[in-house]
Amino acid sequence: MEQISGREIIKPEYCQESAVRAFFFIGGFGAASWAPLVPFLKARLAVGEDVLGFMLLCIGTGSLLTMPFSGFMVRWFGCKRILMGAALFYAVLLLVLCTVSNFWLCVAAMLVFGAVMGIIDVVVNICAVVLEKATGKRLMSGFHGMWSVGGFVGAGAFGLLLQLGIPAFGATFCAATVITILVFTFARFLLEEHSGEIDNSPFAVPHGIVIFIGIIAMISFLVEGAIMDWSGVFLTSVRGLDLSFAGSGFSIFSAAMLAMRLGGDYLVKRFGSKKVVFIGSLSAVAGFLIVIFATWQPLEFSGFFLIGLGMANIVPIFFSLTGRQKVMPINMAVSAVSTMGYFGILAGPALIGFIAHQSSLAVSFCVLAGMLIVLDGLAIYVYRVLDNTIKI
Repeated sequence: MEQISGREIIKPEYCQESAVRAFFFIGGFGAASWAPLVPFLKARLAVGEDVLGFMLLCIGTGSLLTMPFSGFMVRWFGCKRILMGAALFYAVLLLVLCTVSNFWLCVAAMLVFGAVMGIIDVVVNICAVVLEKATGKRLMSGFHGMWSVGGFVGAGAFGLLLQLGIPAFGATFCAATVITILVFTFARFLLEEHSGEIDNSPFAVPHGIVIFIGIIAMISFLVEGAIMDWSGVFLTSVRGLDLSFAGSGFSIFSAAMLAMRLGGDYLVKRFGSKKVVFIGSLSAVAGFLIVIFATWQPLEFSGFFLIGLGMANIVPIFFSLTGRQKVMPINMAVSAVSTMGYFGILAGPALIGFIAHQSSLAVSFCVLAGMLIVLDGLAIYVYRVLDNTIKI
């Protein structure tokens, strides 16, 4: 059963691939452009850290509310219309969040911002899966790499503009302009084919092999979220490094992940997705063991580097596999997997914090390494099921 077919592509493949890359870039760029606005928002509304934390939770809540329904929306409106509308609204919401001064209006804007972010995340992945299936190429790792590129560019450019003395609104306006230009330049090249069986359920409930793909995505995103939120605490509290090194672990992890994703499609084509997944997950486990037990600082950082290299292509590969399973329409399968993965990002840091409180942060990192071994077991099962119908 398929929701969106991979029938012949009318427009040049290169243009379509560039369009999908552009919208992955927009997703990362927009999120990175929002992050520097948080301190300004806190000062403008004069709220404390506890209230700010509640407000930031609204973004995650908004994403979780729309992700399960995004696949259903694609069936009726198509990837092109949804991505174009959501990306333009994304740009407008950045300007709103930069200027809003009423608390409840800000809460509403953050909920909507999260909702739009969730829609973009799901729909651009649906578009990527459909394009990859239609062309027969390995593209997903590079697409996900462009989200990371957008994040790096957005954070760097926004910070540079602020350092040059440009007001927050001016920097935000520049970011919104970049998003708008990219939308009107590339949206017309997106795929528009939306044929196939209709799934009457508007809510993406995973079933069959999609459940296991979703769990793999959840574990992967949980690990990424844990490194993002807890690597700095580990380095400063457990290893006793200066606070100036707090972001080093995550920076090295992110750089390794970006580099590996940009080269991931070649590796998958050259060695096959199975080897990339299993070698990558084992490399990440080795990285965690180095981080936990190494006492020499360069070796410690090499552990974070190994984790980034190992984790980089696992999520893109299993998103690709949603286009090859037959138990759910592609749009609903991607929506379900995306939702489960995002839940991992939200729940991961809290889970690690709870385990660390009961034992230690080192034990928490051991649990993460154990989860990656579980991931390997799940991956073996997924490949065994899919090997009967597809060539990996």
